[in-house]
Amino acid sequence: MMIWECPKQKQEDTGTWMTTLKNDTFLRALLKQPVEYTPVWLMRQAGRYLSEYNATRARAGDFLSLCKNPGFATEVTLQPLARFPLDAAILFSDILTIPDAMGLGLYFAQGEGPMFERPLRHEKEIHALTVPDPNAELRYVMDAVSEIRKALDNRVPLIGFSGSPFTLACYMVEGRGGTEFREIKTMLYERPELLHHILKINAQAVTAYLNAQIESGAQAVMIFDTWGGSLSQAAYLEFSLAYMQQIVSGLKREHDGVRIPCIVFTKGGGLWLESIAEIGCDAVGLDWTIDIGNARQRVGNKVALQGNLDPSVLFASPEIITAEVGKILESYGKGTGHVFNLGHGISQFTPPEHAAALVEAVHTLSRKYHE
Repeated sequence: MMIWECPKQKQEDTGTWMTTLKNDTFLRALLKQPVEYTPVWLMRQAGRYLSEYNATRARAGDFLSLCKNPGFATEVTLQPLARFPLDAAILFSDILTIPDAMGLGLYFAQGEGPMFERPLRHEKEIHALTVPDPNAELRYVMDAVSEIRKALDNRVPLIGFSGSPFTLACYMVEGRGGTEFREIKTMLYERPELLHHILKINAQAVTAYLNAQIESGAQAVMIFDTWGGSLSQAAYLEFSLAYMQQIVSGLKREHDGVRIPCIVFTKGGGLWLESIAEIGCDAVGLDWTIDIGNARQRVGNKVALQGNLDPSVLFASPEIITAEVGKILESYGKGTGHVFNLGHGISQFTPPEHAAALVEAVHTLSRKYHE
């Protein structure tokens, strides 16, 4: 763990600046600067696998009330950090805050996940879409970011995030998750100009949303392209990656003299790894279907890599978890530029002690790769 004694210290090798953080290992790894060990955080690290999260959610009344109350959001963001020595916190929120702010009527049906009362099915509705003001309609998210930063007291960095334009569009057009993408893929092939309009508005909204999170205190940001992997190669490049590139090019990459790294994650995106690495992000997230050593060879020194343990490994014994962690660390090899994570979000059925075993294994086994 590195303790900085001065408020700002310039990193001569990259021309970037670091904040006064007690643990800046995560940010250093994203910027491919030397670290003492491989940092680790977990997608969905604040969630239903933790009893304290479930207790807070019960107090909130429902999931949306939990998300929209900055005090509750702060509480659950910090809960996994109280249990595990993670190297980053991630804002507790939902990727569907943007379409909710656009007036599509987000709600969560018991046992069915997120749904929209007014999915986009007609041309008039699509052309009526507007970009929400993140400091008005999404003020509760910015208040949560500010409150979380204050509560963290510079222990570890805070990650802000958004869904990708295409992933948001999937929910906005289908009206729900867990579908076969019939509605949006029909639009993609039959009325591509309508989908492009949705994606253009979404890209503008995501850019403004992430920049507002940065201004409110987020020290890194991540774009979750959960459904990009459902596309053909040509469709992915045109309808997903191109819009994420627009966002990356519009992001604030420095705030208050501090470099703000950006991570892009397409679940199922291993086929397009080189293309993702070219859009200007600092790191590419990997799911578990690709060997991280092979991925490192393919991208060279262009970006850092984040990932990529299969979340199902956490159902196995701590001994097996440690062994699987070791395989990924060995595959990546020596040097910086690796942030350890799961290949997707942690399951609600994961025993918390198994998450603890994962974090311990990463911190212990990775040190020899940074000597």
